[in-house]
Amino acid sequence: MKNVDRWLLPDGVDEVLPEQAQVVEHLRRQLLDLYHNWGYDLVIPPMVEFTESLLSGSGSDLDLMTFRVTDQISGRMMGIRADITPQTARMDAHSLRRNGPSRLCYAGTVLHTRPRGPLESRTPISLGVELFGEATLSADIEVIELFLQTLETSGVNNVHLDLGHVDICRGLLAIANLDNHQESQLFELLQRKASGELAQWIGENVKDSKLAGWLNVLPTLAGNAEVLESAKRALAGAPDAVLAAIEQLEQVVAAIPKDRATIYLDLGELPGYHYHTGIVFAGYVQGFGKALGNGGRYDHVGEAFGRARPATGFAFNLKSLVTQGNTGFGAQSGIFVPFTTDTKVLQQIALLRGEGNRVVQGFAGQTVKHDEMKCDRELVLKDGQYVIQKLS
Repeated sequence: MKNVDRWLLPDGVDEVLPEQAQVVEHLRRQLLDLYHNWGYDLVIPPMVEFTESLLSGSGSDLDLMTFRVTDQISGRMMGIRADITPQTARMDAHSLRRNGPSRLCYAGTVLHTRPRGPLESRTPISLGVELFGEATLSADIEVIELFLQTLETSGVNNVHLDLGHVDICRGLLAIANLDNHQESQLFELLQRKASGELAQWIGENVKDSKLAGWLNVLPTLAGNAEVLESAKRALAGAPDAVLAAIEQLEQVVAAIPKDRATIYLDLGELPGYHYHTGIVFAGYVQGFGKALGNGGRYDHVGEAFGRARPATGFAFNLKSLVTQGNTGFGAQSGIFVPFTTDTKVLQQIALLRGEGNRVVQGFAGQTVKHDEMKCDRELVLKDGQYVIQKLS
């Protein structure tokens, strides 16, 4: 390998340099403080775990995204986390074992075997919350409110909130008697909103005319809150789970102040269908080609740990929040202290640092570049006293 190659990073693996790192860390602290104020306790899961627990209940997508390594002590296979949600589920079920609702939050780097999309990082900083042990819609509403507050705190404006409910499709499929292959075909057509192909497929695979009509109408049930009234008419007579899901969406929409976000509903969209169990949501802003964050209900995630509890939550890539938001945070300018043998200056430096100032001491013979040290002032001795002067 040539020497120059030693400095290359793997594709999709990025570093965060000082100026952006300062903003990322500032926002991380702000958001974790926000979650603390809402009653969410910070957890710091390990970077690696045995794959049996790390991938439990997470589905095949996460399995493919997870790097594997062999534990040199036990000989067992370990995974480098690609998602923190399963880890929090393990902690809730096994380490904490609280009887009532458990609110947890986290912020940490995850690693993906491949990027989720073009130009995406394989080392995002995942930040989010999980609420375990509460099955009522109030928990979903709380998490969505905190999701929107996260975007607001991050300085993200003009948010579009996408809402859906997997029980609408799941409730219809419960009476369809389709095999796994047929379900996969139907999911793919619904996601593409390929109305012509969908109608043909339904005609060939669904014999119940009422069910066929309900399935055909799903891709058209998308738009603002008024689509819920259309859905109640179009899906009249559908299974109770379907109608209950529509009612839940109505309650969620009513709970969100109109000035918080532009709401878009898509009753035929199925993100994480095999993982989620109820309300699902995602946040978008114009000009950013993917969701800034997403979340939803996933009540079965704790089953593998012997304690299935109702659960809902969300996650963001902290780096994306920084690029799309405006926290108003600027890099702090510092005070440069030229090299001196006068020990009295040390007391002044300690005092300034104690007041929260950034103070950079010079070295003997140093070539001084104030911009590199991010200093716009200098501590100088004047008439026997140390004073701070503004640099020109």
